Amino acid sequence: MLGYVHALNAIDEAMRAAIPSLERLGDVLGLVRSRRIISRSGHVGTYSYTVHGAGCRFVSDDGAEVDVDFAADGSEVFDLWRLRCYGLSLPEPLDVTDHDLRSAVRSLQPLLHEVRPGWFSVAIDRMRAQRRGI
Repeated sequence: MLGYVHALNAIDEAMRAAIPSLERLGDVLGLVRSRRIISRSGHVGTYSYTVHGAGCRFVSDDGAEVDVDFAADGSEVFDLWRLRCYGLSLPEPLDVTDHDLRSAVRSLQPLLHEVRPGWFSVAIDRMRAQRRGI
């Protein structure tokens, strides 16, 4: 669970370093859709990315997959399915049950909070955004 959060933070940093106009990871959608500044898929640093529907799928060079959606306010949100996919994509795959994932999410509160039933966000996102003046 924490691995997903750390990977998401690393992706955020890599994307913002590579794309100066990106203030937060959720801005990827706007750059692809309205301004066409970046392509729907590509490679940034050690990650490949593919923008989809309401989010983006990132895959590191070692094959670890982080799929994230973005809420209306641009915050990063994810569900148990995305956490499971991350675990299964690791070099040493982790296959956990929904029950175990829910328990892990509960144990990480207040770091993680449920933004709507079954969807979670990292509370640090808000602190990160405030530090950057967003």
